[in-house]
Amino acid sequence: MRIVYMGTPDFAVPSLRALDANHKVTLVVTRPDAVRGRGKRLEPSPVKAAALELGLPVLEARRLAADDIDRIAQERPDVICVAAYGAILPDELLAIPPCGVLNVHASLLPRGRGAAPIQRAVLEGDEAAGVSIMRIVHDLDAGPYCAQARVAIADKPCAQVMDELARVGADELVCALEQVERGGVVWTEQDESQVTYAAKVTKQEMLLDPADAALANKRRVQASLDAAPARAIVGGRGVRVLEASVVDAGAKQVAQGSVLVQKGHVYLGCADGTIEVLRVKPDGKKEMAASAWASGLRGDDLTWKRA
Repeated sequence: MRIVYMGTPDFAVPSLRALDANHKVTLVVTRPDAVRGRGKRLEPSPVKAAALELGLPVLEARRLAADDIDRIAQERPDVICVAAYGAILPDELLAIPPCGVLNVHASLLPRGRGAAPIQRAVLEGDEAAGVSIMRIVHDLDAGPYCAQARVAIADKPCAQVMDELARVGADELVCALEQVERGGVVWTEQDESQVTYAAKVTKQEMLLDPADAALANKRRVQASLDAAPARAIVGGRGVRVLEASVVDAGAKQVAQGSVLVQKGHVYLGCADGTIEVLRVKPDGKKEMAASAWASGLRGDDLTWKRA
């Protein structure tokens, strides 16, 4: 099949590679180069980097203007495939391919429409996260789906869950296209009564807070990404918490807002229990194990608070 592919972040790279291995990708559309990571320099999107590596032509577009839509139409795609492109697609684009526009959406629809379904699944304590291969329609993430798959969340960091879902989504997309090509694809309409929305996660809601439950703070750490990190002020200094666990109720407990440093372990008291901090990145320093960080935390009256 002739395919135009649209995507931007790391999540979208496995699908691009899978499509290139199984079909003819004639054009890759991605968001323009942007300041990414800590280098403060313009960098290509992960999808652009992968496309150039594969020798595929790239069109960069922040919003799809009429010229961009004409360029895509010139490719005469049988289908357009999308994974985390990063912008609403105009109806004019949806009308181009005879086999429709298929999206790798990172949730088990109809739960988790919107921008941040994987992070929301982690924050809400879901047992599993998933992907749906859906047909894009005018309304946000409202189209029918033809395939779904899930991965367990457990204690995995959000980035790991994303990586697993990206690979699973790529496999499901290739299988779905085989069904489309054979004319045997079956679409399932979403049950509107079961719809939930996964709004973008803000930096403010990811801040650790001693007034909140230990499990809520631990889930913030687990859901943390560079764009919205789990942060706190500990001993008067800012720190990003990269890994943490909830201390069992029968084990060591610390008063709300207090910090206990003991034998290389760092414990933070929450509203209903305690979390142990396992890995951190103090402001202005490199990532380190909590045992290394603990040596710099001194004083008998250490406290912590929301950043």
